[in-house]
Amino acid sequence: MNWLRSFLDKIKPNFEKGGKLYFLHSTFEAFEVFFFVPNKVTEKGSHIRDYVDLKRLMTHVLIALVPIVLFGMFNVGLQHYRLQLGIEIDAWGQVVKEAGFWRIFWYGFLRVLPIIIVSYVCGLAVEFASAQIRHHQVNEGFLVTGMLIALIVPPTIPLWMLAVATIFAVIFGKEVFGGTGMNFLNPALLTRAFLFFAYPASMTGDAVWIVNKGLDVISGPTPLALAAQNQFAQAPSLLTMTLGFIPGSIGETSKILIVLAAFYLIFTGVVNLRIIISTLIGATAMGLIFNLWGANEYMQIPFYYHFFFGGFLFGTVFMATDPVTSAQTPIGKILYGLLIGILCMLIRVVNPAYPEGAMLAILLMNVFAPLIDHVVIQQNINRRKKRALLSQTIKS
Repeated sequence: MNWLRSFLDKIKPNFEKGGKLYFLHSTFEAFEVFFFVPNKVTEKGSHIRDYVDLKRLMTHVLIALVPIVLFGMFNVGLQHYRLQLGIEIDAWGQVVKEAGFWRIFWYGFLRVLPIIIVSYVCGLAVEFASAQIRHHQVNEGFLVTGMLIALIVPPTIPLWMLAVATIFAVIFGKEVFGGTGMNFLNPALLTRAFLFFAYPASMTGDAVWIVNKGLDVISGPTPLALAAQNQFAQAPSLLTMTLGFIPGSIGETSKILIVLAAFYLIFTGVVNLRIIISTLIGATAMGLIFNLWGANEYMQIPFYYHFFFGGFLFGTVFMATDPVTSAQTPIGKILYGLLIGILCMLIRVVNPAYPEGAMLAILLMNVFAPLIDHVVIQQNINRRKKRALLSQTIKS
Protein backbone atom coordinates (compact mmCIF):
# COMPACT_ATOMS: atom_id res chain seq x y z
CA MET A 1 0.00 0.00 0.00
CA ASN A 2 3.04 2.29 0.00
CA TRP A 3 2.35 3.33 -3.58
CA LEU A 4 -1.18 4.39 -2.63
CA ARG A 5 0.10 6.34 0.38
CA SER A 6 2.64 8.11 -1.83
CA PHE A 7 0.02 8.92 -4.44
CA LEU A 8 -2.38 10.38 -1.86
CA ASP A 9 0.40 12.43 -0.26
CA LYS A 10 1.32 13.78 -3.69
CA ILE A 11 -2.18 15.02 -4.57
CA LYS A 12 -3.21 16.01 -1.03
CA PRO A 13 -2.03 19.67 -1.27
CA ASN A 14 -4.62 20.23 -4.03
CA PHE A 15 -7.42 19.41 -1.57
CA GLU A 16 -6.10 21.43 1.37
CA LYS A 17 -7.03 25.03 2.13
CA GLY A 18 -5.78 27.23 -0.69
CA GLY A 19 -5.59 24.32 -3.14
CA LYS A 20 -7.40 24.21 -6.47
CA LEU A 21 -9.65 21.35 -5.35
CA TYR A 22 -10.32 22.47 -1.79
CA PHE A 23 -14.08 22.32 -2.42
CA LEU A 24 -13.63 18.51 -2.62
CA HIS A 25 -11.71 18.37 0.65
CA SER A 26 -14.36 16.24 2.44
CA THR A 27 -14.48 13.75 -0.42
CA PHE A 28 -10.70 13.34 -0.50
CA GLU A 29 -10.54 12.97 3.27
CA ALA A 30 -13.24 10.28 3.18
CA PHE A 31 -11.24 8.15 0.74
CA GLU A 32 -8.01 8.73 2.67
CA VAL A 33 -9.56 7.72 6.00
CA PHE A 34 -11.15 4.67 4.36
CA PHE A 35 -7.72 3.29 3.41
CA PHE A 36 -5.51 4.64 6.21
CA VAL A 37 -5.76 5.56 9.89
CA PRO A 38 -5.79 9.39 10.25
CA ASN A 39 -2.45 10.81 11.40
CA LYS A 40 -4.04 13.29 13.78
CA VAL A 41 -2.62 13.80 17.27
CA THR A 42 -4.07 15.52 20.31
CA GLU A 43 -2.58 18.93 21.03
CA LYS A 44 -3.65 19.49 24.64
CA GLY A 45 -5.45 17.89 27.54
CA SER A 46 -5.50 14.30 28.75
CA HIS A 47 -6.99 11.68 26.44
CA ILE A 48 -7.53 7.95 26.61
CA ARG A 49 -6.90 6.33 23.24
CA ASP A 50 -8.61 3.13 22.10
CA TYR A 51 -7.88 1.24 18.90
CA VAL A 52 -11.62 0.64 18.39
CA ASP A 53 -12.64 3.73 16.43
CA LEU A 54 -15.76 4.15 14.28
CA LYS A 55 -14.12 2.51 11.27
CA ARG A 56 -13.16 -0.59 13.23
CA LEU A 57 -16.63 -0.84 14.78
CA MET A 58 -18.17 -0.70 11.31
CA THR A 59 -15.67 -3.30 10.11
CA HIS A 60 -16.73 -5.73 12.83
CA VAL A 61 -20.39 -5.34 11.86
CA LEU A 62 -19.58 -5.85 8.18
CA ILE A 63 -17.61 -8.99 9.03
CA ALA A 64 -20.66 -10.30 10.92
CA LEU A 65 -22.88 -9.49 7.93
CA VAL A 66 -20.76 -11.17 5.23
CA PRO A 67 -22.02 -14.75 5.88
CA ILE A 68 -25.60 -13.45 6.04
CA VAL A 69 -25.20 -11.65 2.71
CA LEU A 70 -23.74 -14.72 1.00
CA PHE A 71 -26.46 -16.96 2.39
CA GLY A 72 -29.11 -14.43 1.35
CA MET A 73 -27.83 -14.58 -2.22
CA PHE A 74 -27.96 -18.38 -2.17
CA ASN A 75 -31.45 -18.45 -0.66
CA VAL A 76 -32.84 -16.05 -3.28
CA GLY A 77 -31.66 -18.45 -5.97
CA LEU A 78 -32.86 -21.47 -4.01
CA GLN A 79 -36.42 -20.14 -3.67
CA HIS A 80 -36.50 -19.28 -7.38
CA TYR A 81 -35.50 -22.77 -8.49
CA ARG A 82 -37.74 -24.38 -5.86
CA LEU A 83 -40.72 -22.72 -7.51
CA GLN A 84 -39.43 -23.56 -10.96
CA LEU A 85 -39.05 -27.24 -10.07
CA GLY A 86 -42.27 -27.38 -8.02
CA ILE A 87 -40.56 -28.80 -4.92
CA GLU A 88 -41.90 -28.53 -1.36
CA ILE A 89 -40.23 -25.95 0.87
CA ASP A 90 -38.78 -28.49 3.32
CA ALA A 91 -37.14 -30.46 0.49
CA TRP A 92 -34.46 -27.81 -0.10
CA GLY A 93 -31.80 -30.50 -0.41
CA GLN A 94 -33.55 -31.84 -3.48
CA VAL A 95 -33.54 -28.35 -5.03
CA VAL A 96 -29.76 -28.09 -4.56
CA LYS A 97 -29.30 -31.56 -6.02
CA GLU A 98 -31.38 -30.89 -9.14
CA ALA A 99 -30.47 -27.25 -9.84
CA GLY A 100 -26.85 -27.30 -8.67
CA PHE A 101 -25.23 -25.24 -5.90
CA TRP A 102 -23.35 -22.74 -8.10
CA ARG A 103 -26.24 -22.24 -10.48
CA ILE A 104 -28.45 -21.37 -7.52
CA PHE A 105 -25.85 -19.08 -5.95
CA TRP A 106 -25.04 -17.12 -9.10
CA TYR A 107 -28.71 -16.54 -9.82
CA GLY A 108 -29.17 -15.05 -6.36
CA PHE A 109 -25.88 -13.14 -6.62
CA LEU A 110 -27.03 -11.40 -9.80
CA ARG A 111 -30.38 -10.50 -8.18
CA VAL A 112 -29.00 -9.22 -4.86
CA LEU A 113 -25.87 -7.39 -6.06
CA PRO A 114 -27.80 -4.58 -7.85
CA ILE A 115 -29.82 -4.00 -4.68
CA ILE A 116 -26.62 -3.59 -2.63
CA ILE A 117 -25.08 -1.29 -5.26
CA VAL A 118 -28.15 0.97 -5.46
CA SER A 119 -28.34 1.19 -1.67
CA TYR A 120 -24.69 2.22 -1.37
CA VAL A 121 -24.59 4.56 -4.36
CA CYS A 122 -27.70 6.52 -3.37
CA GLY A 123 -26.89 6.71 0.33
CA LEU A 124 -23.23 7.61 -0.11
CA ALA A 125 -24.12 10.21 -2.75
CA VAL A 126 -26.28 12.00 -0.18
CA GLU A 127 -23.58 11.63 2.50
CA PHE A 128 -20.85 13.05 0.25
CA ALA A 129 -23.07 15.89 -0.98
CA SER A 130 -24.00 16.82 2.59
CA ALA A 131 -20.35 16.73 3.69
CA GLN A 132 -19.33 18.99 0.80
CA ILE A 133 -22.08 21.50 1.54
CA ARG A 134 -21.33 21.63 5.26
CA HIS A 135 -17.56 21.16 4.94
CA HIS A 136 -17.80 18.22 7.32
CA GLN A 137 -15.95 14.94 7.42
CA VAL A 138 -17.62 11.94 5.75
CA ASN A 139 -18.09 9.26 8.41
CA GLU A 140 -18.03 5.50 7.86
CA GLY A 141 -21.49 4.94 9.34
CA PHE A 142 -23.22 4.31 6.02
CA LEU A 143 -20.91 1.38 5.25
CA VAL A 144 -23.10 -0.66 7.59
CA THR A 145 -26.38 1.15 6.95
CA GLY A 146 -26.12 0.58 3.20
CA MET A 147 -25.71 -3.16 3.69
CA LEU A 148 -28.52 -3.35 6.25
CA ILE A 149 -30.90 -1.59 3.87
CA ALA A 150 -30.22 -4.20 1.20
CA LEU A 151 -30.76 -7.06 3.64
CA ILE A 152 -34.17 -5.98 4.98
CA VAL A 153 -35.99 -5.58 1.66
CA PRO A 154 -37.55 -8.26 -0.57
CA PRO A 155 -35.39 -9.53 -3.46
CA THR A 156 -38.06 -8.33 -5.90
CA ILE A 157 -37.98 -4.67 -4.82
CA PRO A 158 -37.81 -2.32 -7.84
CA LEU A 159 -34.46 -0.55 -7.79
CA TRP A 160 -35.94 2.90 -8.36
CA MET A 161 -38.16 2.49 -5.28
CA LEU A 162 -35.14 1.47 -3.22
CA ALA A 163 -33.23 4.51 -4.50
CA VAL A 164 -36.04 6.91 -3.55
CA ALA A 165 -36.46 5.35 -0.10
CA THR A 166 -32.73 5.35 0.64
CA ILE A 167 -32.31 8.99 -0.35
CA PHE A 168 -35.35 9.96 1.73
CA ALA A 169 -34.13 8.06 4.81
CA VAL A 170 -30.58 9.43 4.69
CA ILE A 171 -31.72 13.03 4.18
CA PHE A 172 -34.70 13.21 6.56
CA GLY A 173 -33.65 10.53 9.03
CA LYS A 174 -29.98 11.40 9.38
CA GLU A 175 -28.52 14.44 7.63
CA VAL A 176 -31.14 16.96 8.78
CA PHE A 177 -30.18 16.11 12.37
CA GLY A 178 -26.46 16.59 11.77
CA GLY A 179 -25.29 13.30 10.26
CA THR A 180 -23.70 10.22 11.82
CA GLY A 181 -24.20 10.05 15.57
CA MET A 182 -26.90 12.74 15.66
CA ASN A 183 -29.90 10.85 14.23
CA PHE A 184 -32.55 9.45 16.58
CA LEU A 185 -34.11 7.03 14.06
CA ASN A 186 -32.37 4.04 12.52
CA PRO A 187 -31.85 5.00 8.83
CA ALA A 188 -32.10 1.42 7.56
CA LEU A 189 -35.43 0.83 9.30
CA LEU A 190 -36.65 4.23 8.15
CA THR A 191 -35.92 3.15 4.57
CA ARG A 192 -38.01 0.02 5.05
CA ALA A 193 -40.79 2.00 6.72
CA PHE A 194 -40.87 4.45 3.79
CA LEU A 195 -41.15 1.55 1.34
CA PHE A 196 -43.75 -0.17 3.50
CA PHE A 197 -46.10 2.81 3.66
CA ALA A 198 -45.38 4.40 0.25
CA TYR A 199 -45.24 1.22 -1.85
CA PRO A 200 -47.05 -1.48 0.16
CA ALA A 201 -47.67 -3.68 -2.90
CA SER A 202 -43.91 -4.15 -3.29
CA MET A 203 -43.30 -4.89 0.40
CA THR A 204 -46.20 -7.11 1.45
CA GLY A 205 -48.18 -10.07 0.18
CA ASP A 206 -47.12 -13.49 -1.04
CA ALA A 207 -45.68 -12.45 -4.41
CA VAL A 208 -42.77 -10.24 -3.36
CA TRP A 209 -40.52 -12.68 -1.49
CA ILE A 210 -39.47 -14.97 -4.33
CA VAL A 211 -38.03 -13.94 -7.70
CA ASN A 212 -40.43 -15.75 -10.04
CA LYS A 213 -40.05 -13.71 -13.21
CA GLY A 214 -40.86 -15.86 -16.20
CA LEU A 215 -42.47 -18.58 -14.07
CA ASP A 216 -46.17 -19.30 -14.38
CA VAL A 217 -46.52 -20.10 -10.67
CA ILE A 218 -47.68 -18.33 -7.53
CA SER A 219 -44.99 -17.38 -5.00
CA GLY A 220 -45.34 -18.90 -1.56
CA PRO A 221 -46.05 -16.90 1.60
CA THR A 222 -43.52 -16.47 4.39
CA PRO A 223 -43.94 -18.47 7.63
CA LEU A 224 -44.97 -15.23 9.36
CA ALA A 225 -47.72 -14.65 6.78
CA LEU A 226 -48.97 -18.22 7.22
CA ALA A 227 -49.15 -17.73 10.98
CA ALA A 228 -51.00 -14.41 10.58
CA GLN A 229 -53.51 -16.13 8.27
CA ASN A 230 -54.12 -18.88 10.87
CA GLN A 231 -52.45 -21.43 8.58
CA PHE A 232 -49.58 -22.30 10.88
CA ALA A 233 -49.95 -26.01 10.11
CA GLN A 234 -48.64 -25.29 6.60
CA ALA A 235 -45.49 -23.54 7.87
CA PRO A 236 -42.05 -25.06 7.20
CA SER A 237 -40.34 -27.22 9.79
CA LEU A 238 -38.41 -25.59 12.62
CA LEU A 239 -35.17 -26.92 11.12
CA THR A 240 -35.87 -25.29 7.75
CA MET A 241 -36.68 -21.97 9.44
CA THR A 242 -33.56 -22.18 11.62
CA LEU A 243 -31.30 -22.81 8.64
CA GLY A 244 -33.11 -20.11 6.64
CA PHE A 245 -34.31 -21.93 3.51
CA ILE A 246 -37.58 -19.99 3.49
CA PRO A 247 -39.03 -16.97 1.64
CA GLY A 248 -38.38 -13.59 3.22
CA SER A 249 -36.25 -10.48 3.10
CA ILE A 250 -32.73 -11.12 1.83
CA GLY A 251 -30.92 -11.15 5.18
CA GLU A 252 -33.55 -12.12 7.73
CA THR A 253 -34.07 -15.83 7.00
CA SER A 254 -31.02 -17.67 8.42
CA LYS A 255 -31.53 -17.59 12.18
CA ILE A 256 -28.43 -19.65 12.90
CA LEU A 257 -26.17 -17.17 11.09
CA ILE A 258 -27.84 -14.25 12.87
CA VAL A 259 -27.20 -15.91 16.25
CA LEU A 260 -23.56 -16.56 15.33
CA ALA A 261 -23.25 -12.91 14.24
CA ALA A 262 -24.71 -11.85 17.59
CA PHE A 263 -22.09 -13.87 19.50
CA TYR A 264 -19.32 -12.32 17.40
CA LEU A 265 -20.60 -8.77 17.94
CA ILE A 266 -21.03 -9.36 21.68
CA PHE A 267 -17.51 -10.81 21.92
CA THR A 268 -16.02 -7.80 20.10
CA GLY A 269 -18.02 -5.38 22.25
CA VAL A 270 -19.88 -3.82 19.34
CA VAL A 271 -23.43 -4.52 20.56
CA ASN A 272 -24.90 -4.33 24.04
CA LEU A 273 -25.93 -7.65 25.59
CA ARG A 274 -28.50 -5.97 27.86
CA ILE A 275 -30.59 -4.88 24.88
CA ILE A 276 -30.54 -8.29 23.19
CA ILE A 277 -31.44 -10.25 26.33
CA SER A 278 -34.13 -7.81 27.47
CA THR A 279 -35.71 -7.81 24.00
CA LEU A 280 -35.88 -11.61 24.03
CA ILE A 281 -37.31 -11.56 27.57
CA GLY A 282 -39.95 -8.99 26.61
CA ALA A 283 -41.03 -11.00 23.57
CA THR A 284 -41.06 -14.24 25.59
CA ALA A 285 -43.20 -12.72 28.35
CA MET A 286 -45.72 -11.31 25.88
CA GLY A 287 -45.75 -14.56 23.91
CA LEU A 288 -46.49 -16.58 27.05
CA ILE A 289 -49.36 -14.23 27.89
CA PHE A 290 -50.84 -14.80 24.44
CA ASN A 291 -50.34 -18.57 24.82
CA LEU A 292 -52.27 -18.51 28.10
CA TRP A 293 -55.00 -16.33 26.59
CA GLY A 294 -55.30 -18.42 23.43
CA ALA A 295 -58.20 -16.48 21.90
CA ASN A 296 -57.31 -17.60 18.37
CA GLU A 297 -54.96 -19.91 16.51
CA TYR A 298 -52.26 -17.24 16.17
CA MET A 299 -52.16 -16.66 19.94
CA GLN A 300 -51.82 -20.40 20.52
CA ILE A 301 -48.59 -20.67 18.50
CA PRO A 302 -45.73 -21.49 20.93
CA PHE A 303 -43.96 -18.26 21.81
CA TYR A 304 -40.51 -19.47 20.70
CA TYR A 305 -41.70 -19.84 17.11
CA HIS A 306 -41.90 -16.05 16.89
CA PHE A 307 -38.12 -15.91 17.13
CA PHE A 308 -37.97 -17.80 13.83
CA PHE A 309 -40.63 -15.71 12.07
CA GLY A 310 -39.84 -12.63 10.00
CA GLY A 311 -37.13 -10.19 10.98
CA PHE A 312 -37.40 -10.33 14.78
CA LEU A 313 -33.94 -11.81 15.41
CA PHE A 314 -32.27 -9.75 12.70
CA GLY A 315 -33.85 -6.57 14.07
CA THR A 316 -32.88 -7.47 17.64
CA VAL A 317 -29.22 -8.03 16.79
CA PHE A 318 -28.54 -5.37 14.16
CA MET A 319 -31.23 -2.67 14.61
CA ALA A 320 -32.28 -2.52 18.25
CA THR A 321 -28.63 -2.45 19.37
CA ASP A 322 -27.72 0.57 17.24
CA PRO A 323 -25.58 2.61 19.68
CA VAL A 324 -26.85 5.90 18.26
CA THR A 325 -30.61 5.36 18.34
CA SER A 326 -30.94 3.08 21.38
CA ALA A 327 -31.08 4.08 25.04
CA GLN A 328 -27.74 5.04 26.61
CA THR A 329 -28.14 4.33 30.33
CA PRO A 330 -27.76 0.74 31.64
CA ILE A 331 -31.27 0.59 33.11
CA GLY A 332 -32.60 2.47 30.09
CA LYS A 333 -31.20 -0.21 27.78
CA ILE A 334 -33.09 -2.90 29.70
CA LEU A 335 -36.38 -0.98 29.58
CA TYR A 336 -35.79 -0.15 25.91
CA GLY A 337 -35.25 -3.81 25.02
CA LEU A 338 -38.19 -5.07 27.08
CA LEU A 339 -40.56 -2.64 25.38
CA ILE A 340 -39.29 -3.57 21.91
CA GLY A 341 -39.98 -7.26 22.59
CA ILE A 342 -43.42 -6.58 24.04
CA LEU A 343 -44.46 -4.19 21.27
CA CYS A 344 -43.20 -6.51 18.54
CA MET A 345 -45.42 -9.32 19.80
CA LEU A 346 -48.39 -7.02 20.32
CA ILE A 347 -48.19 -5.59 16.80
CA ARG A 348 -47.73 -9.03 15.27
CA VAL A 349 -50.51 -10.86 17.06
CA VAL A 350 -53.13 -8.21 17.82
CA ASN A 351 -52.95 -6.18 14.60
CA PRO A 352 -53.25 -8.47 11.53
CA ALA A 353 -52.65 -5.53 9.18
CA TYR A 354 -48.98 -5.45 10.25
CA PRO A 355 -47.80 -9.05 10.67
CA GLU A 356 -44.16 -7.91 10.99
CA GLY A 357 -43.97 -5.93 14.20
CA ALA A 358 -40.19 -5.70 14.62
CA MET A 359 -39.76 -2.68 12.32
CA LEU A 360 -42.49 -0.57 13.93
CA ALA A 361 -41.54 -1.62 17.48
CA ILE A 362 -37.89 -0.62 17.08
CA LEU A 363 -38.69 2.67 15.34
CA LEU A 364 -41.23 3.55 18.02
CA MET A 365 -38.72 2.86 20.78
CA ASN A 366 -36.07 4.87 18.89
CA VAL A 367 -38.39 7.84 19.41
CA PHE A 368 -38.86 7.10 23.11
CA ALA A 369 -35.23 6.18 23.90
CA PRO A 370 -34.26 9.77 24.91
CA LEU A 371 -37.32 9.95 27.18
CA ILE A 372 -36.41 6.63 28.81
CA ASP A 373 -32.88 7.89 29.49
CA HIS A 374 -34.24 11.18 30.86
CA VAL A 375 -36.56 9.37 33.29
CA VAL A 376 -33.79 7.02 34.45
CA ILE A 377 -31.32 9.87 34.99
CA GLN A 378 -33.93 12.00 36.78
CA GLN A 379 -34.78 9.10 39.08
CA ASN A 380 -31.09 8.76 39.96
CA ILE A 381 -30.86 12.49 40.68
CA ASN A 382 -33.96 12.41 42.89
CA ARG A 383 -32.69 9.32 44.74
CA ARG A 384 -29.34 11.00 45.45
CA LYS A 385 -31.08 14.17 46.64
CA LYS A 386 -33.17 12.14 49.08
CA ARG A 387 -30.07 10.29 50.26
CA ALA A 388 -28.20 13.58 50.80
CA LEU A 389 -31.18 15.09 52.62
CA LEU A 390 -31.47 12.03 54.86
CA SER A 391 -27.74 12.19 55.63
CA GLN A 392 -27.99 15.87 56.62
CA THR A 393 -31.02 15.14 58.80
CA ILE A 394 -29.20 12.35 60.65
CA LYS A 395 -26.12 14.55 61.24
CA SER A 396 -28.21 17.41 62.57
